Order: sequence, then structure tokens, then C-alpha cells
Amino acid sequence: MEVRKVERISKALSDPSRILILQQLRQKEDCLYCHEISDFIDLTQPSISHHVKQLADADLIVVEKEGRNVKYKLNKGILNEYVQFLNTLKI
Repeated sequence: MEVRKVERISKALSDPSRILILQQLRQKEDCLYCHEISDFIDLTQPSISHHVKQLADADLIVVEKEGRNVKYKLNKGILNEYVQFLNTLKI
């Protein structure tokens, strides 16, 4: 994994709200719709959009349009690559 990608993912993971979004995605297993995020996180819609964009830009989530709805899926491949990279740093 290239260093820039690691940096982008690390920055995306540096916010508790983004980690909460990822945790909810993991629990849902299939997907999470945009309107569902406001049910478990106490943020305004613009703030939620900002956090989701950060996660999407880091490729941690996959954004899919479904008619008028937007759904998010966890990008397990990128997460596994990131964890493998971190494991190379262990002593």
C-alpha cells in the first residue's frame, strides 16, 4: 500500500464520528442508508456529509446511488490492506 493512501486512511480514521460510522456499517453488514446515519449520530446533515465524504475519499466506504437514496458499504478490501500494512510495522 502506498504511503499517501496510508496517510489518507489514517486521517480519515482520526475522527470519532467517522469511526462510529464505520462501526455501524460493520454491524449492519450489508449497507447503511444516508438517512440512517442521523439516527445514531448527533450531527447536522452537512457535518454527516463531510464525514462520509472523508471516508469515501479514503476508499474506506463505497457510495452507491439507489434511485433517490444513497447507500454506503464498508470497503473490506481496503481495510484489510491497511491492517496488513500496519502489521508490517510491528516489531
